[in-house]
Amino acid sequence: MSNNPSSTVQDLTWTQRFYRSMIGFGVSFSGRSDGTINRCIMNIFDLKAPLSKNPRDGVKTTDTVVDATRNLYFRLFVPSVDQDADMPVIIYFHGGGFAYLQANSIASDDLCRRICKETGAVIVSVNYRLTPEHKYPCQYDDGFDVVKFIDDNTNTTNSGILNLPSNANLRQCFIAGDSAGGNVAHHVAVKACEHELRNVELIGLIAIQPFFGGEERTDSEIRLADGPVLSVKGSDRLWKMFLPEGSDRDHPACNVFGPKSVDNISRLKFPATMVVVGGVDPLHDWQIKYYEGLKKCGKEAYLIEYPNAFHSFYGVPELEDSALAMQELKYFVSKLLH
Repeated sequence: MSNNPSSTVQDLTWTQRFYRSMIGFGVSFSGRSDGTINRCIMNIFDLKAPLSKNPRDGVKTTDTVVDATRNLYFRLFVPSVDQDADMPVIIYFHGGGFAYLQANSIASDDLCRRICKETGAVIVSVNYRLTPEHKYPCQYDDGFDVVKFIDDNTNTTNSGILNLPSNANLRQCFIAGDSAGGNVAHHVAVKACEHELRNVELIGLIAIQPFFGGEERTDSEIRLADGPVLSVKGSDRLWKMFLPEGSDRDHPACNVFGPKSVDNISRLKFPATMVVVGGVDPLHDWQIKYYEGLKKCGKEAYLIEYPNAFHSFYGVPELEDSALAMQELKYFVSKLLH
């Protein structure tokens, strides 16, 4: 746990302020009154990161298409320094409330590049479909289809299409995500545990400020209703865009241990889970409930809390709590490998 007070919005650099303002303008200007999103406008503000087949910051990237009809692909991040030892694989899902950002968005690319460099792991960053055009469960289906695609094409004549380095060890595989991506990571992990994978073995789940909720208003939602970066009104809007018509926030996709959920965790060989939370995040209490739910189901879970951190603080390398979170992530991966 960190007691560092330097993870406030006021500590952002001008480049971070500029980029976050761009995304904020995009969200504001692209939203239509009927609840849909003008993607042409949003794409103007959602700046994209080009591929780096030549190393940048010690990392090379390539894109692999899984299903062109739904723009389902993954961006692969590989350390540029040759390693003799096996490298773990982290299948990653970006944040954005299920509705915004893509695997090649600057924020997504920068974060995955940083995780790759810090952990020495190969990162598979999934570009899943977005809501409201594609509501629940499209994001979960896309995520699991990528897991299956990797599982099906490993050690076959088609293995070259994955572009994975020869020492990428899929028996040391993690699923991870931030914000809405943390929600997707959880549900994809459940699907993967229910399916008999032949080559992919999940040993860890990394949920960074995962996007969960429910009909009940928690103390953190009341206290931080207009919190920095994410407001309760904004999260309610995102859930309405994502969940099936007629559903409320106690839907199991949102409230995974709530009154409408079925306990499908206890019986599964669910991977050890790291849950990162911030004290200035309206979602804080729901993330704590998620951690406590895993523990009640008898699962191995670790809570990493930063009392002064706002939602998405992890994406700002200059913040000390962000650096500490990256070290915790590195330690979690290393611990499960040994």
